[in-house]
Amino acid sequence: MFEIKNLKASLADEDKQILKGMNLKIGEGEVHAIMGPNGSGKSTMSYVASGKNGYVVDAGEVLLDGENLLDMEPDERAAAGLFLAFQYPVEIPGVGNMTFLRTAVNSQRKMRGEEELNAAQFLKIVREKAKSLKIDADMLKRPVNVGFSGGEKKRNEILQMAMLEPKMCILDETDSGLDVDAMKLVSEGVNALRDGKRSFLVITHYQRLLDHIKPDVVHIMADGRIIKSGGPELALEVENNGYADILNEVA
Repeated sequence: MFEIKNLKASLADEDKQILKGMNLKIGEGEVHAIMGPNGSGKSTMSYVASGKNGYVVDAGEVLLDGENLLDMEPDERAAAGLFLAFQYPVEIPGVGNMTFLRTAVNSQRKMRGEEELNAAQFLKIVREKAKSLKIDADMLKRPVNVGFSGGEKKRNEILQMAMLEPKMCILDETDSGLDVDAMKLVSEGVNALRDGKRSFLVITHYQRLLDHIKPDVVHIMADGRIIKSGGPELALEVENNGYADILNEVA
């Protein structure tokens, strides 16, 4: 369903390759987690897959249902079913949450050749989604992420994900800056979207998030590639012993 093949990518402004032949395969409905030391390329992988500026792809493919995302513009990748939840969601002053969500949803529907939602249809759906994710209706009336706490920003991204209904969701350190209660709420929102078909890639430093979003497979990334994969017990090993033993094992 989602596959990264021999992906190599560099910073556009520097002669520095970050991804050095990364390979990853995620099946339909699977939840994978990526852990690794700082600077190993975890976030770079998510940025390259989603089409963020500032990176040059040197080699490889990123496939979603057999289509190479690297041949598409960022909005086309989103319409194809890719969603990236940022480590630090941006604020958009002056743009209401409801306006932002409806514009995003209808833009993607239009690109896929689907009929756009009218105001009444959209309002019914967004209220249902917000209620299921335990998101206060007041959040829908505020400008996008303006004045939101860290937890509210992350939950707002989960609402965006629920409205856009992507096939593949990449969560880039979605637990960053969250206290225990906020992390639990965000995790519950993610778990509510697991339907056996939608796939997830969770990028994290900590086992604690994986206590709530239980992965099928855990990957360890270092120096621009995945060096080891295993079950959830691999994350526990990292939590208890750090990365040194794994890095030495593959050296």
